[in-house]
Amino acid sequence: MPFKIAVRKTSGIFLTVASLLGGAAAKADSSSAHLAAYYERKMVVCDGRAYQWQGVDKPKPVASNVAQIGVGRDASYVLTRNGKLMGWDKTPDTGLQLLDQVRWFAAGRSGVFAIRSDDTLWYIARSKSWFGPGKVVEPVKTADDVAAASIGDSADYYITRTGVLYVGGLAHRGQYGDGKLRPSGNFIPVAQNVTSIKAHTGHAIHLTGDGVVMGTGGNIYGPLGRHGLGDKAIVWGEIFKGAASIATGSSHSAAIRPDRSLWMWGRGIGLDPVKVLENVVAVAADTRQTVALDEDATVWQWDRDQMPKPFFRCPQ
Repeated sequence: MPFKIAVRKTSGIFLTVASLLGGAAAKADSSSAHLAAYYERKMVVCDGRAYQWQGVDKPKPVASNVAQIGVGRDASYVLTRNGKLMGWDKTPDTGLQLLDQVRWFAAGRSGVFAIRSDDTLWYIARSKSWFGPGKVVEPVKTADDVAAASIGDSADYYITRTGVLYVGGLAHRGQYGDGKLRPSGNFIPVAQNVTSIKAHTGHAIHLTGDGVVMGTGGNIYGPLGRHGLGDKAIVWGEIFKGAASIATGSSHSAAIRPDRSLWMWGRGIGLDPVKVLENVVAVAADTRQTVALDEDATVWQWDRDQMPKPFFRCPQ
């Protein structure tokens, strides 16, 4: 069914719009360092405190002094304001420090990408005994001069400070976007003028310097809109224009424009981008739900084919 815009007019902004729509925010798992969703796990940062929940459970505080959050399929992560990357599976008290001197990170099913203060990118693979004593996998340096990255379910990506997009991993669904379906043994360049990259289940979307959302990979359900619909796209194709930040789930995608309007497309929504919410500063998508944070510090959460609903208000 067609969406109606849910409008909320607000007067106070708890975080600057600029910090959530662009800059460092574009390097997180979602559109912002302060919101995360992956499969059933979700997190939000409220004034330096991280809250976590699954599904429609009540969010619970799990960490303080937090600069960024991230989630994998069965793991949660926080980056503290003093540069320590922490992770846990069930509860924060079982967590471990994964790396220090970290400026930002990207989490996913296979592990974590972390960039340190010297702009070097490090990969920490997720083992089956990820958080047991002494079980943290030794970080491996992946690249230099990196500006952003994303861990997908099948292929991983990073962007250099000059805007060149690199990809490594599987290519059978067209994840590289270079027209080939065979993987490379190393990370290879596949696009230029890229500012943000988000990957999920066999597909990826990236944002260009002039605000164009491009996509490639699996598109059975429409996370790439009409590009390669019904199977896959093997080359990068245009999906949306005028975006400031992006996010993608397993079968739907989202973009926020500079006017803070939220647009979505994919399974249960439609193949063409639809405006669904206003005054949005961050968005994240998982298997079937979308989570958005508005400028009034309210978290909205809803199923793909439903209307946005207020879910949680950050404590003031």
